Amino acid sequence: MDLHLETRCRPLLRNERTALAWSLRVLLLILTLALGAAGCRCEASTGDKPDPTGAKPVSGQLPPLELRDDTENLLLTWIDDKGDFHVSQKIDAIPEKAREAVRVVITTKVEGTGKLVYVADLRKKKPDGSYAVSTLSRAQWDEKGAAKRKARMEALAPPPPSASGAPHPPDPGVDPAADGVVVIVYGAEWCKPCHDAKRHLERRGVKVIYKDVEENEIYAREMKEKLARANQRTASIPIIDVMGQILVGFEPRALDRAVEAAKNSKTL
Repeated sequence: MDLHLETRCRPLLRNERTALAWSLRVLLLILTLALGAAGCRCEASTGDKPDPTGAKPVSGQLPPLELRDDTENLLLTWIDDKGDFHVSQKIDAIPEKAREAVRVVITTKVEGTGKLVYVADLRKKKPDGSYAVSTLSRAQWDEKGAAKRKARMEALAPPPPSASGAPHPPDPGVDPAADGVVVIVYGAEWCKPCHDAKRHLERRGVKVIYKDVEENEIYAREMKEKLARANQRTASIPIIDVMGQILVGFEPRALDRAVEAAKNSKTL
């Protein structure tokens, strides 16, 4: 009886071992799939999606930026001849002569607003219709404006006094023998104090000759020579010539005294 029972149990034991082995394999497969799914979820949660172009980030460079005429959310900064910065939102609003280097910010993106900035050359489009965009440090961008301001100040600075000491020819349009006082104001279109000085003199009935030193190189050189003879070294305007008396800047009281002295043929 016991032997018969043992004979019947042996197949059952073999079947149990087989079933257990299959159960372990299924369990291992389930664990493998579960771990793989967890790994995928972790990768997705980081937000690090691969670059579809396959491009790798380069040290000191911003990600490539495609800039076209119809690019939205633009903030463009351009520099005029005086080194002043201006902001536009449209490419066609930027003067042609200021398009060589224009800073580009996409207002919906963070890139280009930190230590590195996008700078575009808007003078000519590439074959695909986009503009060339490069990366500069913020310091390099600021230097572009500073360089233009420096060049402008140097152009207005007076030259060293002439070693020959030869007398300067009289100013065109000024007759020292004529009645009244004639004042020359050396200024520029953008200079408010220059225009204020001109209006102040005209209200006093003084004849004024206004010379724009940025529009005419002869006027700029003439102004520098007068400053040199007066031992004045400055890049500020207006420079005011009251019958040979040189004033730097516009100060109403000082200008009035100079005009009165000129009327009375006195020297300050």
